[in-house]
Amino acid sequence: MLNKLRILISRPDRIGDVVLSTPIPKAIKEKYPNAFVTILLRKYTKDIYANNPFVDKIIVLDEFGSDYELIKAIRKENFTHSLSLLPTEKINWILFFAGIKKRVGVGRKFYQFISNTKFVNRLKYKNHRSEADYSLDLIRKIGIDYSDTSSKIYLTEPEIEQAISLRKKYNANDQKLLVGVHISSGNSAPNMPIDEYKKLITELSKDKRVKLFVTDDKKVDWELSEEIVWLNSGNSLRQSIVNISILDYFISASTGPMHLAGALGVKTLSLFCPEIACSPKLWGTQGNKSYFILPEENYCKNSCSGDTHTCDFQGAGGIDANIVINQFRKLSSYENIACSEQF
Repeated sequence: MLNKLRILISRPDRIGDVVLSTPIPKAIKEKYPNAFVTILLRKYTKDIYANNPFVDKIIVLDEFGSDYELIKAIRKENFTHSLSLLPTEKINWILFFAGIKKRVGVGRKFYQFISNTKFVNRLKYKNHRSEADYSLDLIRKIGIDYSDTSSKIYLTEPEIEQAISLRKKYNANDQKLLVGVHISSGNSAPNMPIDEYKKLITELSKDKRVKLFVTDDKKVDWELSEEIVWLNSGNSLRQSIVNISILDYFISASTGPMHLAGALGVKTLSLFCPEIACSPKLWGTQGNKSYFILPEENYCKNSCSGDTHTCDFQGAGGIDANIVINQFRKLSSYENIACSEQF
């Protein structure tokens, strides 16, 4: 069994989802060191698993000209198991026709039933856990009991040296806090309007303890102080990962780069919606010191639009730049504050 176990983990999804899947290869290798572990990803997220010591191979979904070519490539690997974390019918049939005998997916779909795919039922709204822990349910289904949900991105030695050099460049005397602010969220979660971020960045830039960075890959149309560094504009995802690793704090809404920061051990201060499907209990970072800000208790009932894609935290009981600034100042003044604290 130890020499024959070959597992394909399928997670062709967004950055945050992929980051939260990183405990799985480690869990497999800890129980079965000789297992062969492969990740099936999209091209734009493959850098998350680059240099991961628990992954033997990465297959990039969108580098194949057709489903038939992808099926042939997967079939050549002779996988014994597949774990499909993103439940789609297309991926289900690709793994079926690739000849993988033991397949586990998420949910209870008709196509899983007729293809004899085993399933786990997340029941997110009845048993509220982290997305990372839900992902670990798939390896529990094949007999691997594991509970560590910590996300981890592994830098190469040259990347570590580059990060050290960058940190010295921006903080030569090691007397400042390097703070990243990420403005956008891709409409994947509630977020403050850009004008609130402008206020936040303008105010934080006045703090003599802080060296401020904006981490979005696209620049906004308003001018920033010359002292503020636009950290990731035009970079590859891997270079952005290296850049984020130099930070002490990362301030953002619930978004993919927040998870990158968490997996690099950077402290995160995050804006979250209290609704179950968007909450920090489900989508918070794993393994770092994480702190989150929620609107007041009755905000969703009284002021929110009801659409998590358009909610901007505005109105009575919401979140604005002043609230974020005050909580960052509180947080950065007490380095030993308990992690995952709600403000």
